[in-house]
Amino acid sequence: MPRQKRRWFEPVAGPEPAGTVIITPHVFGYVSDTLLITVVGILAFGIAGQLLANRFRVPSVVFYIAGGLFLGEAGIGVVTLETFGGAGGGGLTTMVGVSVAIIVFDGAFALRLKRVREASSASLRLVTVGAVLMFVGTAVAVHWFIGAEWPLAFLIGALLVATGPTVVTPIVNVVYLREHVSAALETEGIVNDVTAAVAAVVIFETILLQVQGIPVTAQAFGSRIGVGILTGLGVAVVVYYLQNEAFVQVEGIQAARFLTLLGAVGSYSVADFVFAEAGVVAAATAGVVLGNLDLPYRESIKEFTEDVTMLLLAFVFVSLAALVDLGAVRSLGVGGIGVLVVVMVVLRPVVALVSTVGIERFTWPERGFLAAVGPRGIIPASVATLFAVDLEGEAEQLEKEATELSGAEAAELTAEAASLDSQAQILLGTVFLVIIATDVIEAGFARQIGDLLGVTPMRTIIVGGGRVGRSLATQLENRDEFVVIVDDDEKQCRLSRGAGFRVFEGDATDQRTLEDAGVEDAKGVVAATDSDDINLLVCQTVKTKYDIERVFARVNDPENVDAFDSLGVSAVDGAQATAYALENQIERPAMAHWMNDLGDGHDIIEIEVTSDELSGKSIQEINDKIPGGCLIAEIGRGSGAHVPETDEIIEYGDHITFLGDEDAVDEAIKRFHPHD
Repeated sequence: MPRQKRRWFEPVAGPEPAGTVIITPHVFGYVSDTLLITVVGILAFGIAGQLLANRFRVPSVVFYIAGGLFLGEAGIGVVTLETFGGAGGGGLTTMVGVSVAIIVFDGAFALRLKRVREASSASLRLVTVGAVLMFVGTAVAVHWFIGAEWPLAFLIGALLVATGPTVVTPIVNVVYLREHVSAALETEGIVNDVTAAVAAVVIFETILLQVQGIPVTAQAFGSRIGVGILTGLGVAVVVYYLQNEAFVQVEGIQAARFLTLLGAVGSYSVADFVFAEAGVVAAATAGVVLGNLDLPYRESIKEFTEDVTMLLLAFVFVSLAALVDLGAVRSLGVGGIGVLVVVMVVLRPVVALVSTVGIERFTWPERGFLAAVGPRGIIPASVATLFAVDLEGEAEQLEKEATELSGAEAAELTAEAASLDSQAQILLGTVFLVIIATDVIEAGFARQIGDLLGVTPMRTIIVGGGRVGRSLATQLENRDEFVVIVDDDEKQCRLSRGAGFRVFEGDATDQRTLEDAGVEDAKGVVAATDSDDINLLVCQTVKTKYDIERVFARVNDPENVDAFDSLGVSAVDGAQATAYALENQIERPAMAHWMNDLGDGHDIIEIEVTSDELSGKSIQEINDKIPGGCLIAEIGRGSGAHVPETDEIIEYGDHITFLGDEDAVDEAIKRFHPHD
């Protein structure tokens, strides 16, 4: 007979039938005398990990795992399951659940739909076809290499679908990727985190524990997703309404922050009360909806949730890593290595290829990066730990029952308890083996992988996040340039972040600020503040200290143009540029309109001739190879430029300007200047 079970976090309400396992939370009940100092120690290791991550530009999760292993039974043994409220681990269940809700909410809140559209096709495939391939492939590998029964294999497969924002976001903060690549990774992390958690709990309850039959699995999955989405939408509407009410406006930023945080926890709690893990769906839904609405104090709310998430992530990841039984990992033996190879070397590349095939925007190096980087995060770690606690609690209960019986019944219960213990060990061992390996290798070396594949685009740094700087950044990003804005004004930084730009807050006349922004790897710097003195000092610094050739400056006072020219800086006189733009509108309105809408179906791009693809060829020869809808409008040679004749020979070092339809210009650039 299948054994009926309560959910591991379900509260006690009256007498329970014999044989029911109850693991009650002890958040405010009995705790260890050393709990407070232990929690402080966990937080200290977590914060130290974050500082080390910032210092060495390595995703913080690597240091969290190392700190947790040191504090746990694999190290000095000060953090155990009993630390969090007894052998049942009820306190850990509650803390992890609420923490995961806030972490998922924060990741979803930062996911703007505009960014998702940057890689919509790839993102959709990653969370559908890719997720299914990873789920089935991992389950098959676990069954074949480790010998796990199919229900347990599918449970592990569901958990290991999740990559998650907790490990992906630190990667995209360290490795500067083009927008469509980072958008695909972050979307995959958010969506697969949610679906993996729901799928895992459905499999756990309906198949592994046999609470329900297999035919209702799909219905259970859909019900949890539906309840989560509806709850998240409802809470988002309430929070949005209250955010725009007078009393919140009067109270200001603090009220908006805490109301949003309450929405994250509230949506999770309400949905999870109805269905286990529906709360994760609700938190993600509420985060996506609120993150894409025009909320008052949106940037302040985002900064607040990021700070809370950083603290919770450090605590939860260190705590869960401390509970890892390395003996369970080692017991997997060669079979565990086989699963790891399949997940990292076979399945992930296949998923990346299937998700990006036919999408020209993704270059082969970018596809290689997607294939090489798919680390697992907090969802598989937390859910696997809670499931293992539940299985071990069930096993303990069966062993107790067996002592009261004798003969065949006692032997049967003892064998069942041993089976549950074995399943818990395989579950934890496999999940944490993959988490540790992918986080240390794929996340830990993400920057080196990116550098090796050449996926990191050369950046353009714009000093000054005012209207001029943001307008220029918009134009450049529309042309797939990687832009970083540097400003020391908090308001301008907030507005720039709100517009979706990568921003470094600090004084750009300070070399450390410029280095933090990546000036050493920049292909160009634009000084666009409203102060000529600051612009001149910035240009002087990047020219002399970092030997950057492409330096541009906004000049507010025409009398200062000569000072910039003497440095070899391309200076733009604001008054003259405005007059030129107005004259274009008066005399050449059609051309002016065409130029103002660059990126909207048409483009102009200038390249330098640095290869035999163009050098030594006539314009006629090149025209025969240029896609239709594109032409060579100008050749720059020395200090001059002219419209070429068809028999003119292109020379090495010439600057060629392609003009025409956006796709045709892009194809011409790829054909004649593929390294750009």
